[in-house]
Amino acid sequence: MSTLRMAAAAAEFGRDLEEDFATAEHLIKDARNQGVRLLALPEACLGGYLLSLDDDTALDTGPPPLALDGPEIRRLASLAGEMTVVAGYCEIADDTRYNSVVCVSGDGVLGNHRKVHQPLNEDASYASGDRFHAFDTPVGRIGMMICYDKAFPESARALALDGAEIGVCVSAWPGARTSPAADLAQDRWKRRFDLFDRARALENQIVWLSANQAGTFGSLRFVGSAKVVDPGGDILADTGVGAGLAVAELDVVQALETARRTMGHLRDRRPDTYTYAGAVTA
Repeated sequence: MSTLRMAAAAAEFGRDLEEDFATAEHLIKDARNQGVRLLALPEACLGGYLLSLDDDTALDTGPPPLALDGPEIRRLASLAGEMTVVAGYCEIADDTRYNSVVCVSGDGVLGNHRKVHQPLNEDASYASGDRFHAFDTPVGRIGMMICYDKAFPESARALALDGAEIGVCVSAWPGARTSPAADLAQDRWKRRFDLFDRARALENQIVWLSANQAGTFGSLRFVGSAKVVDPGGDILADTGVGAGLAVAELDVVQALETARRTMGHLRDRRPDTYTYAGAVTA
């Protein structure tokens, strides 16, 4: 058996890149000291998220745009060293900004994903990505997504069908915008966050890492709740609504084989039946 020690972070990040890198370095060192080989940091951890999801983007210049092949991502890769680290950032490519997540090790960039599904007024600040794909890493085949992407079952299913053994979702998921709960642990948006994490792992029978922002930024109060979920939908580690690292160890290959042995959700699919009345075919 070959086990993988992995972790998902809940932490607070803002506009100051140097402070963000200091936080990221602290988390990476903490994870390394605990024997972690795969670490997920939150959405927009390099430069912060948006101040608000309402239509007031004029009040905010937004996070600093970073090139995938730029010095900041190389710096992140250097910090990662022998570890595999996933982190969110604002990507600039051909004068277009994307809400992106990158996977790096000391060898450089292993994978990159641009957020496809954009909630509320996020499209005023970012262009949208157009695909989901898995890729090989030193710790196994990974598929990445960002925050609202996980509300759509097709996102994680596309990654699982592309062979992803581990789904990594990085988020800046806030508490409810209307009638927020005084106790963040009882917030209905936190409940949805947790349900999506468990459902995406269970329905695809994959390991699931969920990182999230913690604390507050602008008008947003983030729910934290970073976690590691096994292929049966059971939470192995969870930070709760505060900051911290959710750390768990699992034989990923064995866990997938065990989960899929009798009831294989990917194997037993019936794509020919997934139609609806009035569907138009090209």
